[in-house]
Formats: sequence, structure tokens, C-alpha cells
Amino acid sequence: MNSLLLAAPVLVPALGAVGYVAFGWRAATAWVGSLSAALVLAAAIATATQVVATGPQSAWAGIIRADAVSAFMLIVIGAIGLIAALATPAYLRAEIAAGRASSRTATRHSALVQSFLATMALAVLAANLGVLWVAVEATTIVTAFLVGQQRTRDAVEAAWKYVVICSAGIALALLGLVLLAFAAQHAGSGSGLDWSGLVASAEHLDPAVTRFAVVLLVIGFGTKAGLAPLHAWLPDAHSQAPAPVSALMSGVLLSVAFYAVLRIKVIADAALGPDFIRALLVIAALASLLVAASLLLAQRDYKRMLAYSSIEHMGLLALGAAAGGPLAMAAVLLHILGHGLVKSVLFLGAGRVLQVTGSSRIGEVRALVVRQPVLAGVVGFGVLALIGLPPFSVFASELGIARAGFADGVGWAMGAGLVLVVIIAAALISHTSRMLLGSQPAPDGPGAATAPARLPVLAAAAMILGLLGSAALGISAGPLSDLLQLAADILAGA
Repeated sequence: MNSLLLAAPVLVPALGAVGYVAFGWRAATAWVGSLSAALVLAAAIATATQVVATGPQSAWAGIIRADAVSAFMLIVIGAIGLIAALATPAYLRAEIAAGRASSRTATRHSALVQSFLATMALAVLAANLGVLWVAVEATTIVTAFLVGQQRTRDAVEAAWKYVVICSAGIALALLGLVLLAFAAQHAGSGSGLDWSGLVASAEHLDPAVTRFAVVLLVIGFGTKAGLAPLHAWLPDAHSQAPAPVSALMSGVLLSVAFYAVLRIKVIADAALGPDFIRALLVIAALASLLVAASLLLAQRDYKRMLAYSSIEHMGLLALGAAAGGPLAMAAVLLHILGHGLVKSVLFLGAGRVLQVTGSSRIGEVRALVVRQPVLAGVVGFGVLALIGLPPFSVFASELGIARAGFADGVGWAMGAGLVLVVIIAAALISHTSRMLLGSQPAPDGPGAATAPARLPVLAAAAMILGLLGSAALGISAGPLSDLLQLAADILAGA
């Protein structure tokens, strides 16, 4: 029974994908995605409860394993997957009504999204770094078709750019794994690429080989996480993908890739000491924050604006990981969940704005408060949550990351990062206020309505639920407190 529960986050969406392929997307199957995501979340909560009570769980002859970190990431996947899934049927119906999609497109979309969820769940459950690598590479293959779903020139170009850059990064990660396996073999530990075995035998790994391996792994998985300098795929992919897919990519996929970096960090800290990977993470963090700040100031596309914000938040995660203590790691994990909830809401909102106005240009969207008060409220509060306004969880997690950074030896980097965060916040507020306020466009001018004005009830409920979840986390971690503490201790090497 425990094995079935642990495998459920992979098997349930995999069966959902098979179901969509077999029966197609129609009224009777439109909600299979929501049911699948709800079951993933339920299995994740049950797994987390068992992990807190009895310790790590294993299944499939040790191929998959859940400790507190894996269980927490499963909750992230399930929660954000559910928000995106609840809003997807209304999104697809609007696209079909506008002639931009068909039932066949919706079928392919739904099957690929279910496969996407299954591969991400496998990545965080993998007990072996090789299996993790395969799962992360599988997410690239699946999402490439989703990014290019519209088949426009920009969408196809974004899909190819995504494939080329991420495949190059993943190839570097593969070389890093080969070097790490070589170091483990010569250490005589017999651990192979089992990450828990590598942590246990880390002090016997050859330092020179391990350094090369860690650099390649951080760059490789950091590419998929959207960290600079190999971040260029992210704005194009996120802006061209369908809104529910953008929500999953920004809210979950980036965090799953960063999860791989965190696992590598634990091994590197034990083998080389904390300073080596700390330097790599600080460089990547500041570069990412600088890229986001510089390109957000004059941004003209609101979907790309949200994409650059994702790069910012991955930079903040890297800064928190560089600090490295239990407080920093707890804040990093809280930030992963809080950012995922808010960013999924904002990308879903951006998708609806595009359907309503027919434009992704900031300058062509006006008076959303008057025309779409519920949508405008969701987007407005979402941006406030994203920049770290209390009581939303991003405020609590950013405060925790900043405190840990100043206390644990990266204060100068944290100070520079916070300056860039303030610049980014000002840019986000400026761009969003222009969209929410102002006079209404002419009926036949840019930004005129091209879709029904009414925001679908279930989509609105899903977005509001995401914001409420972020606010609740900002007030108290509640039942997640014990899981967060256990996960933070694992990542801090305590």
C-alpha cells in the first residue's frame, strides 16, 4: 500500500495522459486533469504525513524515494497543478470558440500536460541522480510541444530555442553526472549515483573531479531553472506557451530544476565544504537578478514581464541556497511554494487578459479595473503578492532569505540583491498599474474585447484560491511546519 501511495503522483497523471489519448477532450473528460491533479495533491499530503511520522519512504526496488524534501516538492506540484487544471477547461473552450484551437488540440494539450506532471513527480521522487536527469530531460521533450502549440512563427521559434538551450544545459549536467559517478566509483563507496549514498560517502570523493562535476551540474540544471547566463529560453517559452502551461512551467518546472541543484549542493557541501558551491550560486543569483531588473524596466509585453520576474525569483532562491543554513533552506522552500502559487495565478490571469483584449502589449491594455474588475483584482493582488507585500508568503520567505544571508556570510551579495529586487518591484508596479488603470480603448481599437467579458467562475475561484493559499502561508506555515523543518535540515546537512 505504501508503494502504491508513493508511486501515485507518477502513475495517476500517466494514466490521465493515456485516458486523454484514448477518449479525447470533450465535456465528459475535460475535468480528468483536475481530478488527476487533486489525486496527486492528496497522495503528496499523505506521503508527507508518513515521512514526518516514520521517516523516508521507498518503492519500486529503491528507484523512487520520498524524504521531507521530496514530499514538500510533491505538494508544490500537486497544489499548483490543481490550480492550473481547474482553470484549463475554460481556457481551452475560449480558445476553441475563438478559432485558435480545436478539440484535437485540446486533446493533445491535455495529454501532454498530464505527462508533464508525471515527469516532474518522477524527478522529485527519483532516488538516483541518473533517473532525476532522465525525468528532467523528459520534461523538456513534453513541454517543447506545448510551447509550440499555437504553431505560429514566434511559438515555433520559442519551442526550438527552448529545446536547444535546455538540451545544451542538460548535456552539461549529463557530463557532470558521468564525472560524479567516476568519483564515486574510485572512492569505492558503491553508491553509484544514488544521492543519499553520495552524501554519505562524500568525504571520500576526489575533490578535483567533484569540483568539475559540481560546476557542470549547477550550470546544467541551472539552465533548466532559468538562472543566468543560460536563461534566454525562458522569456520566449513562457510568453508563447498556453497560459496553463506557462503557469506550470514558471510555478513548478523551474522549481523542480532548482530542486536538482539543491540535491547537488548537499553533496558538494559534504565533499568540498560550503564555500565552493556558495560562490557559484552567488554569481548565478546576482547575474539573474541583474538580467531581470535591466530587462523589466522597459518591458512592453506583460507575459514576458512575468517571465523575467521568474528569473528574479530563481535568483532569490539561489541567494538563499548560497546562505545555506536551516533558516535559509526553510525560507527557500517556502519561497518555492509561495512563488509557485502566485505566479500560476498571474500567468492564468495573463492568459485571460490576452483572450479578452487580443493583445499581449502592456501599452494596449487599459482600464481592466472598469472592464474586468474580478480579473483586475486577481492580477493586482497577484503582483502585490509577487513583490513581497505582507501578508503574502513571498514577504515571509524573502525576509527569511535576507536574514539568513546577512547572518551566514553572504551579506554583501544579499545587499546588492535587495537593491535589484526593489528596482524590479518598482517596474512591476509601474507596468501593472498602466494595465489596470487608464481610459477604456475604442471598441475597434487595440485592446478591444475579442472574448466574452465574463471571467469563468471556476477559473476565478482557482486564482483566488491560489492567492488565499499564499496569504495563509504568509501568516503561518501551519501543518507544513514540521515538514519544512525536516526538509530544511536535510538540505542544510544538519
